[in-house]
Amino acid sequence: MSLSCGMSFRRKSFWCCRLLSTYVTKTRYLFELKEDDEACRKAQQTGVFYLFHDLDPLLQASASGRRYLVPRLSRAELEGLLGKFGQGAQKLEDSVLIGCSGPQEAWFALDLGLNGPSSTHAPLPKSEMEAELGGSFIKLRQAVFQLNSMDSSLLFTAQALLRWHSGHQFCSRSGQPTKKNLAGSKRVCPSNKNIYYPQMAPVVITLVSDGARCLLARQSSFPKGLYSALAGFCDIGENVEEAVQREVAEEVGLEVENIQFFASQHWPFPNSSLMIACHATVKPGQTEIHVNVKELEAAAWFSLDEVATALRRKGSFTQQQSEASPLLLPPKLAIAHHMIKKWVEEQSCTSLAV
Repeated sequence: MSLSCGMSFRRKSFWCCRLLSTYVTKTRYLFELKEDDEACRKAQQTGVFYLFHDLDPLLQASASGRRYLVPRLSRAELEGLLGKFGQGAQKLEDSVLIGCSGPQEAWFALDLGLNGPSSTHAPLPKSEMEAELGGSFIKLRQAVFQLNSMDSSLLFTAQALLRWHSGHQFCSRSGQPTKKNLAGSKRVCPSNKNIYYPQMAPVVITLVSDGARCLLARQSSFPKGLYSALAGFCDIGENVEEAVQREVAEEVGLEVENIQFFASQHWPFPNSSLMIACHATVKPGQTEIHVNVKELEAAAWFSLDEVATALRRKGSFTQQQSEASPLLLPPKLAIAHHMIKKWVEEQSCTSLAV
C-alpha cells in the first residue's frame, strides 16, 4: 500500500512538472514574439491565421449544421488569397498574435475588412472573400453558442485585440498615428514614444442570495425569459468589494455582505471586459427589491427548485430561447451559468445535510 501510494505520487509529480514545463515554454515563447518583431515575423512563416472581416470571424457550418467550425489558413494559403485580390504579403503586418500550440506553430488573427490610417488599400470585398474561402463572416455574438470552448476563447481574444487596434490608432497626446508592433501587443507613438497597451474594463458580476433564494435580473435586450446575475462596471477608485456593494444598491436597492470571489472570465461583448464573479448575501431584513428601471427591466427572487429546474433543461441555448419557459438561464459559456450552478449545488448539499 505504501509503495503503491509512493509510485502514484511520483507519477502525478512527473505529469505535473511536464505540464508546468510545457506551459512555461509556451508562455516564454509568446513573450519573445511580443517583444521581438523579427522573431514574430519568423513565426508567421510557420504560423496559422484566423480571418475576420469588420470584426466578424470566418466560420463554416459543420456537417450536422448544429455547430460552427473555425477554418485557419497557412501563410502560403493566405498569401495566395491576398494575391488574388490584389494585395501583397504586407497585409500580414496588420495581424495580431493570439496564442500558440508551441514553438512550432503560432496563431494569428487578421481582419480583411479593417485598415489602418496609413493604409493605401481598400477593405477586401466580403462576399467575394466568402465565396473564395467557402465560409461566411458571421457576427461572433450570434455564433458564439455554436462554437466549442477553445475556438470561442481564441476568437474572443482575436476580436478584442483587433477591435482595440482599430479604435486606438492615434496618440491621445500628439494626435499622430500610432504604430503597432508586429505581434499587436502594443502601439507606439513615433513622435513622443508613448506606449499604449490593450486594456480590458473590469466588471463585477454578482449572484445575490438571501440564504434560501437567489436574486436574478434581466435587461430589455435579453432574450425572452432570460435572467442572469447582476453586473456592472467598476468605477475609478473602487475595489471589487465596493463595486459589488454599489452595483447591488444601484440596481435593486439592497445592501449585501459576505462577498466572496468565485472566478473570472474575459468577455468580448460589447467591448473587452474582465468579468469578476462574486457571491454575496443580503443583510438581514433586506429582501424587498426596488428595481432601478434605468438599469434593469425586472428582478426577482427565485427558489432553489425553480433555478435547479432551469439548469436541468435539455437542448441548446438557442433551442431553449424558443420555449415558453418561466425561467431561462445563461448558457454554459457564460460565467453567470457557473455561478448559478455552484449556488444550486451548495444549496442542495445544505438541504441534504439538514
